[in-house]
Amino acid sequence: MTLIEGAVEPAPTPAGVPVLEAKRLVKTFGRVVGLDGVSLTLHAGEVLAVIGDNGAGKSTLIKCLTGAYIPDEGQLLLDGEEVHFKRPQDARSAGIETVYQNLAVSPALDVAANLFLGRERRKPGIAGSVFRALDTSGMRREAREQVQKLGISTLQDVTVSVENLSGGQRQAVAVARAAAFGSKVVVLDEPTAALGVRESNQVLELIVRLREHGVPVILISHNMPQVFQVADRIHVQRLGKRAATITPQTHSMTDAVAIMTGAAQG
Repeated sequence: MTLIEGAVEPAPTPAGVPVLEAKRLVKTFGRVVGLDGVSLTLHAGEVLAVIGDNGAGKSTLIKCLTGAYIPDEGQLLLDGEEVHFKRPQDARSAGIETVYQNLAVSPALDVAANLFLGRERRKPGIAGSVFRALDTSGMRREAREQVQKLGISTLQDVTVSVENLSGGQRQAVAVARAAAFGSKVVVLDEPTAALGVRESNQVLELIVRLREHGVPVILISHNMPQVFQVADRIHVQRLGKRAATITPQTHSMTDAVAIMTGAAQG
C-alpha cells in the first residue's frame, strides 16, 4: 500500500506465500540464549500479535526480523525469498517499518515534517538542487492525504508541532509514517503502553485500518484484552522459544496466559 506519492511500491506477495517468514532463528549473547530455534509466519492483511513474559525473547525476535540483530542461525524470508538484514535500514529498504515504544518522533517538527523525517523532499528545479530548499507545501499536502486515507481523525492539522500533541496523536504520527512508504510489514512495539483508554482505542482502530489496507502488522503487547481485540493470530514466546501459535477463536485470554507461564501447553 503506497500512500505517499513517489514512494517505492513493493512487489505484491505471491498468492499463498507468507509476506514474512522466520525459520528456526537462533540468537545468543554469550551463554544467554535469546532465541532458540524460533519460527514465525506473517500473511498479507493479518495482525499477528507476539506475547510473552519478560525475558521470553519477544524483543530479540523483533530485532532479528527488523535488522537490529543478525541471527546466529536460521533463515528470514520476505515474499518467499531469503533476505539478510545487517542493519535496520536494510529492513526499511525492503519494506519493513518499525514503530518502537520511544516513537522516534521529533517534537520540534510538525506532523508533516515527521512523516517525511529522513525522506525529506526538495523543491523542483534550482531551488531544490542548488539551494536545497525543502518542498514544505508538497510534503504537507501529501501528509494530509496520508492522514485522511488512514482515517486518522485526531490529526486535523499537519502543521502542528508534535510537541503539542497528545500521546495517542504522537503514536498515530509514528504509525502513519510507517505505513506511508509502501511498507510490506508494520511492526508495532507496545504502541498503547503509555496511553489512556480512549487513545489506546484510537491506536487499535488504526491497526485495524492498516489490515483493511492489506498491510500486515506485527503487534508486540502485554495488554491481553487489546491483543484479543485486534489479532488474527497470536505467537506466544516462552524462555526463548515459540511456545504456541493460537487464535482468539481457539483460545481464551486465560489459556494464553497459562501458555506464557508454562502452566499449560500450546
